[in-house]
Amino acid sequence: MSNQNQTITPEVEPTPSSDKVSPFLNSPLPQGTPQGQQQSLQQSLSSTPSGSIPKYNLPRGANTGNVGATTHFGYQTVSSDDKAQKVAEVFHSVASKYDIMNDLMSFGIHRLWKRFAINMSGVRRGQHVLDIAGGTGDLAKVFSREVGPQGHVVLSDINESMLNVGRDRLIDAGCTNVDFVLANAETLEPFADNSFDLVTISFGLRNVTDKDAALQAMHRVLKPGGRVLVLEFSKPVFEPFSKLYDFYSFTALPMMGKLVANDSESYKYLAESIRMHPDQRTLKGMMENAGFQSCDYHNLTGGIVAVHRGFKL
Repeated sequence: MSNQNQTITPEVEPTPSSDKVSPFLNSPLPQGTPQGQQQSLQQSLSSTPSGSIPKYNLPRGANTGNVGATTHFGYQTVSSDDKAQKVAEVFHSVASKYDIMNDLMSFGIHRLWKRFAINMSGVRRGQHVLDIAGGTGDLAKVFSREVGPQGHVVLSDINESMLNVGRDRLIDAGCTNVDFVLANAETLEPFADNSFDLVTISFGLRNVTDKDAALQAMHRVLKPGGRVLVLEFSKPVFEPFSKLYDFYSFTALPMMGKLVANDSESYKYLAESIRMHPDQRTLKGMMENAGFQSCDYHNLTGGIVAVHRGFKL
Protein backbone atom coordinates (compact mmCIF):
# COMPACT_ATOMS: atom_id res chain seq x y z
CA MET A 1 0.00 0.00 0.00
CA SER A 2 1.17 3.49 -0.77
CA ASN A 3 0.48 4.62 2.77
CA GLN A 4 3.33 2.45 4.01
CA ASN A 5 5.72 4.96 2.48
CA GLN A 6 4.31 8.04 4.17
CA THR A 7 6.91 10.78 4.67
CA ILE A 8 7.55 11.50 8.32
CA THR A 9 8.05 15.11 9.31
CA PRO A 10 11.69 15.67 10.38
CA GLU A 11 12.40 16.09 14.05
CA VAL A 12 12.86 19.64 15.33
CA GLU A 13 15.33 19.91 18.20
CA PRO A 14 13.94 21.72 21.26
CA THR A 15 15.32 25.15 21.97
CA PRO A 16 18.13 24.95 24.55
CA SER A 17 17.06 26.13 27.96
CA SER A 18 18.16 26.03 31.56
CA ASP A 19 14.98 24.08 32.30
CA LYS A 20 14.74 20.42 31.35
CA VAL A 21 11.82 20.37 28.89
CA SER A 22 10.42 17.28 27.26
CA PRO A 23 9.67 17.88 23.56
CA PHE A 24 6.27 16.25 24.14
CA LEU A 25 4.95 18.07 27.21
CA ASN A 26 3.32 21.46 27.57
CA SER A 27 5.43 22.44 30.62
CA PRO A 28 8.92 21.74 32.05
CA LEU A 29 9.76 18.49 33.79
CA PRO A 30 11.05 18.67 37.38
CA GLN A 31 14.65 19.82 37.77
CA GLY A 32 17.40 17.28 38.35
CA THR A 33 15.37 14.18 37.47
CA PRO A 34 17.50 11.41 35.85
CA GLN A 35 16.71 10.64 32.21
CA GLY A 36 14.16 7.84 31.93
CA GLN A 37 12.79 8.45 35.43
CA GLN A 38 10.93 11.77 35.02
CA GLN A 39 7.76 12.22 37.00
CA SER A 40 4.39 12.78 35.35
CA LEU A 41 2.84 16.21 35.23
CA GLN A 42 0.10 14.57 37.25
CA GLN A 43 2.55 13.58 39.99
CA SER A 44 0.11 14.64 42.70
CA LEU A 45 -1.75 11.40 42.00
CA SER A 46 1.22 9.53 43.45
CA SER A 47 0.64 10.98 46.92
CA THR A 48 -1.98 8.42 47.92
CA PRO A 49 -1.13 6.22 50.94
CA SER A 50 0.87 3.08 50.26
CA GLY A 51 -1.36 0.15 49.34
CA SER A 52 -4.44 2.22 48.54
CA ILE A 53 -5.94 2.67 45.08
CA PRO A 54 -5.19 6.15 43.72
CA LYS A 55 -8.28 8.10 42.71
CA TYR A 56 -8.53 9.38 39.18
CA ASN A 57 -8.27 13.18 39.23
CA LEU A 58 -7.22 13.30 35.61
CA PRO A 59 -9.56 15.44 33.47
CA ARG A 60 -12.34 13.43 31.88
CA GLY A 61 -15.90 14.65 31.89
CA ALA A 62 -15.37 18.32 31.09
CA ASN A 63 -13.42 17.41 27.98
CA THR A 64 -15.24 14.31 26.79
CA GLY A 65 -18.85 14.97 27.71
CA ASN A 66 -19.07 11.94 29.98
CA VAL A 67 -20.43 13.71 33.07
CA GLY A 68 -23.54 11.90 34.24
CA ALA A 69 -23.41 9.46 31.32
CA THR A 70 -23.63 5.69 31.54
CA THR A 71 -21.47 3.13 29.82
CA HIS A 72 -20.60 -0.55 30.08
CA PHE A 73 -18.18 -2.29 32.41
CA GLY A 74 -18.12 -5.72 30.87
CA TYR A 75 -21.79 -6.65 30.69
CA GLN A 76 -22.79 -4.26 33.48
CA THR A 77 -24.23 -0.78 32.88
CA VAL A 78 -22.44 1.74 35.10
CA SER A 79 -21.85 5.48 35.26
CA SER A 80 -18.85 6.74 33.30
CA ASP A 81 -17.08 7.81 36.49
CA ASP A 82 -17.70 4.42 38.10
CA LYS A 83 -16.23 2.61 35.11
CA ALA A 84 -12.94 4.48 35.47
CA GLN A 85 -12.68 3.39 39.10
CA LYS A 86 -13.72 -0.20 38.37
CA VAL A 87 -11.15 -0.53 35.57
CA ALA A 88 -8.55 0.91 37.93
CA GLU A 89 -9.35 -1.75 40.51
CA VAL A 90 -9.00 -4.51 37.89
CA PHE A 91 -5.52 -3.42 36.84
CA HIS A 92 -4.32 -2.65 40.36
CA SER A 93 -5.33 -6.22 41.19
CA VAL A 94 -3.59 -7.91 38.24
CA ALA A 95 -0.52 -5.68 37.76
CA SER A 96 2.00 -7.95 39.49
CA LYS A 97 0.82 -11.06 37.56
CA TYR A 98 -0.06 -9.30 34.30
CA ASP A 99 2.84 -10.59 32.19
CA ILE A 100 2.60 -14.15 33.50
CA MET A 101 -1.14 -14.23 32.81
CA ASN A 102 -0.66 -12.86 29.30
CA ASP A 103 1.68 -15.75 28.50
CA LEU A 104 -0.68 -18.32 30.01
CA MET A 105 -3.89 -16.97 28.51
CA SER A 106 -2.53 -16.59 24.98
CA PHE A 107 -0.09 -19.55 25.11
CA GLY A 108 2.61 -16.97 24.38
CA ILE A 109 1.00 -15.84 21.13
CA HIS A 110 0.58 -12.27 22.43
CA ARG A 111 4.30 -11.83 21.77
CA LEU A 112 3.76 -12.57 18.07
CA TRP A 113 0.79 -10.17 17.94
CA LYS A 114 2.93 -7.41 19.41
CA ARG A 115 5.81 -8.19 17.07
CA PHE A 116 3.45 -7.93 14.09
CA ALA A 117 2.24 -4.53 15.32
CA ILE A 118 5.82 -3.31 15.81
CA ASN A 119 6.67 -4.43 12.27
CA MET A 120 3.69 -2.43 10.99
CA SER A 121 4.77 0.66 12.90
CA GLY A 122 7.50 1.67 10.49
CA VAL A 123 9.41 3.07 13.49
CA ARG A 124 12.85 4.46 12.67
CA ARG A 125 15.96 5.73 14.41
CA GLY A 126 15.58 9.14 16.00
CA GLN A 127 11.78 9.13 16.07
CA HIS A 128 9.44 10.02 18.94
CA VAL A 129 6.93 7.38 20.07
CA LEU A 130 3.97 7.53 22.48
CA ASP A 131 2.80 4.16 23.85
CA ILE A 132 -0.62 4.76 25.47
CA ALA A 133 -1.91 2.31 28.09
CA GLY A 134 1.55 0.81 27.77
CA GLY A 135 1.34 -0.94 31.12
CA THR A 136 4.31 -3.20 31.74
CA GLY A 137 6.19 -1.87 28.74
CA ASP A 138 6.37 -4.72 26.21
CA LEU A 139 6.13 -2.41 23.20
CA ALA A 140 7.97 0.52 24.77
CA LYS A 141 11.00 -1.68 25.46
CA VAL A 142 11.28 -2.62 21.78
CA PHE A 143 10.60 0.94 20.59
CA SER A 144 13.33 2.18 22.93
CA ARG A 145 15.83 0.01 21.10
CA GLU A 146 14.47 0.79 17.63
CA VAL A 147 14.54 4.61 17.94
CA GLY A 148 18.04 4.58 19.45
CA PRO A 149 19.72 7.17 21.66
CA GLN A 150 18.64 10.08 19.46
CA GLY A 151 15.00 8.97 19.60
CA HIS A 152 12.57 9.03 22.49
CA VAL A 153 9.70 6.94 23.86
CA VAL A 154 6.96 7.91 26.30
CA LEU A 155 5.32 5.05 28.20
CA SER A 156 1.94 6.36 29.36
CA ASP A 157 -0.79 4.74 31.41
CA ILE A 158 -3.68 5.92 33.59
CA ASN A 159 -3.06 3.13 36.10
CA GLU A 160 -0.24 3.81 38.54
CA SER A 161 0.32 0.17 39.51
CA MET A 162 0.78 -0.89 35.89
CA LEU A 163 3.01 2.09 35.14
CA ASN A 164 5.21 1.31 38.15
CA VAL A 165 5.74 -2.24 36.90
CA GLY A 166 6.61 -0.95 33.43
CA ARG A 167 8.94 1.72 34.79
CA ASP A 168 10.88 -0.74 36.97
CA ARG A 169 11.13 -3.21 34.14
CA LEU A 170 12.45 -0.72 31.58
CA ILE A 171 14.89 0.94 33.97
CA ASP A 172 16.27 -2.51 34.85
CA ALA A 173 16.64 -3.17 31.11
CA GLY A 174 18.72 0.01 30.71
CA CYS A 175 16.19 1.93 28.61
CA THR A 176 17.50 5.45 29.16
CA ASN A 177 15.48 7.11 26.39
CA VAL A 178 12.05 6.49 27.94
CA ASP A 179 9.83 8.83 29.99
CA PHE A 180 6.97 7.58 32.18
CA VAL A 181 3.80 9.68 32.35
CA LEU A 182 0.54 9.05 34.20
CA ALA A 183 -2.04 10.31 31.71
CA ASN A 184 -5.61 9.76 30.54
CA ALA A 185 -6.01 8.40 27.01
CA GLU A 186 -9.23 10.40 26.57
CA THR A 187 -7.40 13.73 26.72
CA LEU A 188 -3.63 13.07 26.58
CA GLU A 189 -3.58 16.48 28.24
CA PRO A 190 0.12 16.58 29.20
CA PHE A 191 1.22 16.24 25.57
CA ALA A 192 1.57 19.05 23.04
CA ASP A 193 0.00 18.97 19.58
CA ASN A 194 1.96 17.38 16.72
CA SER A 195 4.56 15.81 19.03
CA PHE A 196 4.95 12.16 17.99
CA ASP A 197 5.88 10.24 14.84
CA LEU A 198 4.08 7.15 16.13
CA VAL A 199 1.26 6.65 18.64
CA THR A 200 0.33 3.13 19.77
CA ILE A 201 -2.23 1.63 22.13
CA SER A 202 -2.03 -2.09 22.76
CA PHE A 203 -4.90 -3.96 24.45
CA GLY A 204 -6.00 -0.74 26.15
CA LEU A 205 -8.61 0.94 23.98
CA ARG A 206 -11.41 -1.39 25.07
CA ASN A 207 -10.96 -0.16 28.67
CA VAL A 208 -11.32 3.51 27.70
CA THR A 209 -14.74 4.96 28.48
CA ASP A 210 -14.89 7.49 25.61
CA LYS A 211 -13.08 5.80 22.75
CA ASP A 212 -13.96 8.53 20.26
CA ALA A 213 -12.35 11.15 22.50
CA ALA A 214 -9.24 8.98 22.87
CA LEU A 215 -8.88 8.58 19.11
CA GLN A 216 -9.26 12.33 18.64
CA ALA A 217 -6.58 12.95 21.28
CA MET A 218 -4.24 10.53 19.50
CA HIS A 219 -4.80 12.42 16.26
CA ARG A 220 -4.04 15.72 18.01
CA VAL A 221 -0.65 14.67 19.42
CA LEU A 222 0.47 12.88 16.24
CA LYS A 223 2.68 14.77 13.78
CA PRO A 224 1.53 15.24 10.19
CA GLY A 225 2.83 12.22 8.34
CA GLY A 226 2.75 10.11 11.50
CA ARG A 227 0.79 6.94 12.10
CA VAL A 228 -1.35 5.41 14.84
CA LEU A 229 -1.54 1.70 15.64
CA VAL A 230 -4.31 0.10 17.68
CA LEU A 231 -3.65 -3.51 18.72
CA GLU A 232 -6.77 -4.91 20.35
CA PHE A 233 -8.94 -7.98 20.79
CA SER A 234 -11.60 -8.09 18.11
CA LYS A 235 -14.28 -10.29 16.56
CA PRO A 236 -13.34 -13.79 15.29
CA VAL A 237 -14.22 -14.19 11.62
CA PHE A 238 -15.06 -17.92 11.69
CA GLU A 239 -18.25 -18.84 13.54
CA PRO A 240 -17.19 -22.35 14.75
CA PHE A 241 -13.93 -20.88 16.05
CA SER A 242 -15.88 -18.06 17.71
CA LYS A 243 -17.92 -20.54 19.76
CA LEU A 244 -14.80 -22.37 20.92
CA TYR A 245 -13.20 -19.03 21.79
CA ASP A 246 -16.25 -18.03 23.85
CA PHE A 247 -16.10 -21.28 25.80
CA TYR A 248 -12.40 -20.78 26.53
CA SER A 249 -12.86 -17.10 27.49
CA PHE A 250 -15.68 -17.59 29.96
CA THR A 251 -14.46 -20.81 31.59
CA ALA A 252 -10.68 -21.18 31.35
CA LEU A 253 -9.72 -17.51 31.76
CA PRO A 254 -11.48 -16.91 35.10
CA MET A 255 -10.17 -20.26 36.34
CA MET A 256 -6.57 -19.31 35.44
CA GLY A 257 -7.10 -15.92 37.02
CA LYS A 258 -8.21 -17.57 40.25
CA LEU A 259 -5.31 -20.05 40.33
CA VAL A 260 -2.48 -17.69 39.30
CA ALA A 261 -3.58 -14.20 40.36
CA ASN A 262 -6.19 -15.15 42.97
CA ASP A 263 -8.66 -13.00 41.03
CA SER A 264 -11.29 -14.63 38.82
CA GLU A 265 -13.54 -11.54 38.57
CA SER A 266 -10.93 -9.43 36.77
CA TYR A 267 -10.55 -12.09 34.10
CA LYS A 268 -14.29 -12.46 33.79
CA TYR A 269 -14.32 -8.70 33.09
CA LEU A 270 -11.57 -9.24 30.51
CA ALA A 271 -13.74 -11.69 28.56
CA GLU A 272 -16.80 -9.43 28.78
CA SER A 273 -14.89 -6.28 27.80
CA ILE A 274 -13.63 -8.00 24.66
CA ARG A 275 -17.21 -8.86 23.62
CA MET A 276 -18.33 -5.25 24.19
CA HIS A 277 -15.49 -3.72 22.14
CA PRO A 278 -16.34 -2.48 18.61
CA ASP A 279 -15.67 -4.96 15.81
CA GLN A 280 -13.07 -4.39 13.11
CA ARG A 281 -15.17 -2.36 10.68
CA THR A 282 -16.73 -0.24 13.40
CA LEU A 283 -13.36 0.69 14.88
CA LYS A 284 -12.01 1.52 11.43
CA GLY A 285 -14.94 3.92 10.96
CA MET A 286 -14.30 5.49 14.37
CA MET A 287 -10.68 6.13 13.40
CA GLU A 288 -11.77 7.78 10.17
CA ASN A 289 -14.24 9.96 12.08
CA ALA A 290 -11.38 11.05 14.35
CA GLY A 291 -9.52 12.38 11.30
CA PHE A 292 -7.19 9.51 10.40
CA GLN A 293 -6.62 8.75 6.72
CA SER A 294 -5.85 5.54 4.79
CA CYS A 295 -7.12 3.43 7.69
CA ASP A 296 -6.89 -0.34 7.45
CA TYR A 297 -6.80 -3.37 9.72
CA HIS A 298 -5.20 -6.81 9.77
CA ASN A 299 -6.82 -9.78 11.50
CA LEU A 300 -4.55 -12.03 13.56
CA THR A 301 -5.36 -15.54 14.80
CA GLY A 302 -8.67 -15.66 12.98
CA GLY A 303 -9.75 -12.21 14.15
CA ILE A 304 -9.26 -12.81 17.88
CA VAL A 305 -6.96 -9.81 17.61
CA ALA A 306 -6.71 -7.06 14.99
CA VAL A 307 -4.15 -4.35 14.29
CA HIS A 308 -5.72 -1.12 13.06
CA ARG A 309 -3.57 1.51 11.37
CA GLY A 310 -4.21 5.09 10.36
CA PHE A 311 -2.24 8.16 9.26
CA LYS A 312 -2.39 11.86 9.99
CA LEU A 313 -1.91 13.75 6.73
